Amino acid sequence: MLRAADIGLGAGLTALVLTTGFLRVGPAGPSGALDLGAVALAAVAGAGVAFRRRLPLSCLLVLNLVTFAWFHLDYHGRLVTVAPLVGCYTLAAYRGLSAGVAGGLLTAVTTVLAVRTGVDGEWFGDQVFNAVTLEAAAVALGGAVRYHQAFAAGAREQAERIAEATSEQARRQAAEERLEIARELHDVFGHTMAAISVQAGVAVHVMHRKPEQASEALNTIKRISDEGLAEVQVLLRAMRSPDMRTATGGLDRLEKLLDTAGVDVELTVRGEDRTVPVAVDVAAFRIIQESLTNVRRHARASSVQVELNYGSREGGMLEIAVRDDGQPVDTVTAVGGHGIEGMRARAAKLGGTLRAGRRRRPEGGFEVHCTLPTGKDTQ
Repeated sequence: MLRAADIGLGAGLTALVLTTGFLRVGPAGPSGALDLGAVALAAVAGAGVAFRRRLPLSCLLVLNLVTFAWFHLDYHGRLVTVAPLVGCYTLAAYRGLSAGVAGGLLTAVTTVLAVRTGVDGEWFGDQVFNAVTLEAAAVALGGAVRYHQAFAAGAREQAERIAEATSEQARRQAAEERLEIARELHDVFGHTMAAISVQAGVAVHVMHRKPEQASEALNTIKRISDEGLAEVQVLLRAMRSPDMRTATGGLDRLEKLLDTAGVDVELTVRGEDRTVPVAVDVAAFRIIQESLTNVRRHARASSVQVELNYGSREGGMLEIAVRDDGQPVDTVTAVGGHGIEGMRARAAKLGGTLRAGRRRRPEGGFEVHCTLPTGKDTQ
């Protein structure tokens, strides 16, 4: 369907050519008079301009034929030459500069023939020079518009790709953050509920014989519950904070964690005790916390050994070992549960490794061994 602007431009060109012809504006031909043939040619020129977007090459050929016939029949009104200029511009803009140059050359040949045969002009006189210059300008303008449109389309496509990539990255980041939150909540709830279970068992066991010890156990349950609830609130509120230590806690809270472990814990620290990257600090704390939770849940252990080996500054590794002396209640759960999977994923995310399994010794036991890189590149 034709655009209203194209129809208006074609009709306006027809009216302009006929009006200047009837009013004798501009140089006149030998006869100068307009007749029905002139009206028909002007109408065809207007139609060619109106349809130029849909059929740029065909319309340019028609417009050149109309111009040649106009000059050959000696009609007054040289503005008919505007029609081929519009055709040259459109061909270059819609079919590319190469097609525009070819159309411009065809138009230049038509112009030279029209001037030479229609008005007895010189082959390379001022009339031809002026016409060819205008045709070259029309082709150049159309090529520039074509280039600009291609550049704009490429820029839009690139912007869309960047936006899509940014959106995909945001979705992946959101998914990773949700997984991280789930792991943190798993650790917090697991540790809290395991500690509550131990203290509740103590309270039930001594309730009638030692009421004061049962009261102390209940107070411990309340304190653990309050601390767990506060930690969950802080975690959900500050998970996006740049300082994850503030949001989730690190090794500075290790002694407090061991006090509520519900089992005798021996802590050994080797190497140069130093500050590690925040992500490593948080991961180390959570791995120890989850390991102690698994001891309470799945093992009949009387003691646990926790070792931290900072190594040397050049080594760039923090080693963590959690060993118990119990027997797993459920070996499958103890070795392949979601808690160990979460610890392994947490270590792998930082470029570390984690092994978990039964200890090779007669008295049994279970061990979690983890190494975490502490170099400058650790995020």
